[in-house]
Amino acid sequence: MTLFDLAGKTAIITGSSRGIGKAIAERFAEHGARVVISSRKAAACEAVAADINARHGAGRAIAIPANISSKDDLQRLVDETGRAFGAIDILVCNAASNPYYGPLAGISDDQFGKILSNNIIANNWLISMVAPGMIERRDGSVIIVSSIGGLRGSPIIGAYCISKAADMQLARNLAVEYGPHNVRVNCIAPGLIKTDFARALWEDPKGLAERTATTPLRRIGEPDEIAGAAVFLASRAGSFVTGQNIVIDGGVTI
Repeated sequence: MTLFDLAGKTAIITGSSRGIGKAIAERFAEHGARVVISSRKAAACEAVAADINARHGAGRAIAIPANISSKDDLQRLVDETGRAFGAIDILVCNAASNPYYGPLAGISDDQFGKILSNNIIANNWLISMVAPGMIERRDGSVIIVSSIGGLRGSPIIGAYCISKAADMQLARNLAVEYGPHNVRVNCIAPGLIKTDFARALWEDPKGLAERTATTPLRRIGEPDEIAGAAVFLASRAGSFVTGQNIVIDGGVTI
């Protein structure tokens, strides 16, 4: 056993059919965990689960599609995970929404509401569904994938930044509530990562050049560069870490 061993653990990762969520699921499986692949589209989830099973053995991953905007979907995700794998040891709230780019003065109420609901309220729903079992066993790790947007303002993704700042506070608050039960809650705050979700921010050559020029490492990140922090927070290596926000941004915020 190593400090990063996840053998015998079960993890749900939302938004794990691609990007950061997929990378986290793959690394969790590599470190021994059983993983639940979840996003809106069943075929995409099944493809990721099949690939993980092919590499790590049958039954290591299952696909349970769910829409984070539906409380019923999230409850079904938790219930089906329990039936398939038993206790849920690790929860990664990675799925998020950002339907609007531009100044806050131009955002519609529906767009703003969707961002706040999917990026904050849905996380609290899902954590609240999983936490009782963790509390009963006095063991569990919850990881919210936030963003460095939650640490500063933006003229382009302001509403998204507001939601990600709230996620950081959600982690702090739940860490205080669940800490006496040995359940840890933390955030990871990535900088610009080369994912489909962030495509609008890195696909434009001019915008990408500006970003890399102000990044000490002179590049944007890859999804797999976020996964290691998730393994740390989920494993015994992170057993005394709670309520924290781990920034992984190539140095942008320094």
